[in-house]
Amino acid sequence: MKKISIVGYGRFGQVLYRLLKSDFDVIVFDKKVIAHKDGLKIAENIKEVYKSEIIFIAVPIDEFENVISAHKSYFSDNHLLIDVLSVKMHPAKILTKHLKGLKTQAILTHPMFGPDSSKGGFSNLPIVLNRFLSNNNNFKFWKNYFTQKGLKVIEMSPQKHDKIAANSQGLTHFIGRLLDSFGLSPSEIDTLGTKKLLEVKNQTCNDTMQLFLNLQNYNSYTKEMRIKIGEKYDSLYNKLLPKAVNKNFVTYGIQGGRGSFNEEAAKYYFERETDKKYKIKFLYTSGAVLKALHEGSIDLGQFAIHNSLGGVVGESIEAMSKYKFNITDQFSIKISHALMIRSDATFGEVDSIMSHPQVFAQCQRTLDEKYPYLKRISGKGKLVDHALVAKRLSERTLGKNTAVMGSKILAQIYDLRIVEDNLQDAKENYTSFLVVERI
Repeated sequence: MKKISIVGYGRFGQVLYRLLKSDFDVIVFDKKVIAHKDGLKIAENIKEVYKSEIIFIAVPIDEFENVISAHKSYFSDNHLLIDVLSVKMHPAKILTKHLKGLKTQAILTHPMFGPDSSKGGFSNLPIVLNRFLSNNNNFKFWKNYFTQKGLKVIEMSPQKHDKIAANSQGLTHFIGRLLDSFGLSPSEIDTLGTKKLLEVKNQTCNDTMQLFLNLQNYNSYTKEMRIKIGEKYDSLYNKLLPKAVNKNFVTYGIQGGRGSFNEEAAKYYFERETDKKYKIKFLYTSGAVLKALHEGSIDLGQFAIHNSLGGVVGESIEAMSKYKFNITDQFSIKISHALMIRSDATFGEVDSIMSHPQVFAQCQRTLDEKYPYLKRISGKGKLVDHALVAKRLSERTLGKNTAVMGSKILAQIYDLRIVEDNLQDAKENYTSFLVVERI
């Protein structure tokens, strides 16, 4: 009997052993396997591995080069290496590099099955073969052997294999992991289609996360596959959203609340769009605007992006990193900031100012000079919006000790008292806004 070594005795190494053990004298080398079981022969060191003429390399994809490099000094003219990786361009590159100048032969294979799909035997399961660095006799022997075992042999170049595999095996594993992350689980009303999805999830997730990551990272075509899935998802998702939330007017979601600079900017924007009827939806934060746009509850969104004194609006930059959208317009308006308190409060009771971080950035020097003793606080969540802070003051849910800064129109809307106006550090103070729509 031909003597064969299998390097790596993980899930697929065990399948490979089951395929070969009745026809060859098989020895296994894996540092994690220390117990003899069911007649399994275990090589105690690398030197013993290469007493065999045929060596199957069944290690994880990301460990392949390290193994080949570590074993290289044992390669001889009589050795035939056979890899079983799920990608083919990577091992082709590694073997070409390390076998240069040697007469050691190599065959590239990808058994298109695993522990789950081969439970019932190997009949008609596909295996990809490429002659690569082997002579005709060795290649013909293994092609015939796999055929005799009932496998369906497919000859293919490494590049063609990886291109096809990215859109079959790579796609299947990606969808399986996605379904697992989604939390897909059986129910009493599952359709046949749902059951098939559960099979995909269970089968792919039986494999290690290491295999999944390797399939995605070591096949140069899987990135293109994932990008395409994302694009098709976005396109299909957007088809389910209404062209307009209300056909009678534009539903316009803005970063601020009533009386905010965002509302002032929205009115300025629609004054230029005189033929459009609109309804403003106050969403208070940039993240809420982009979320509502993504979910289809507004038609257009607006948020501040930059100020001539305060620089970029960090809140908006963070929100923009989480969503896809198109920018339809950009414009600026001049703004000024007033310091306001509750109508029933005296300024002597005030110990803090609550407002948006951008307000403080635009008034920093002035506040340092005039009101250095007042603590500056940015609210959490929706309360980051100074217009909502003003509303909460009028509702008495914020105490007399808190002042707010923003547009002086807030004093009229919410019955506040203006302590001082025009506190921005420069008279020419402009904020730029973006108008956005779904892709």
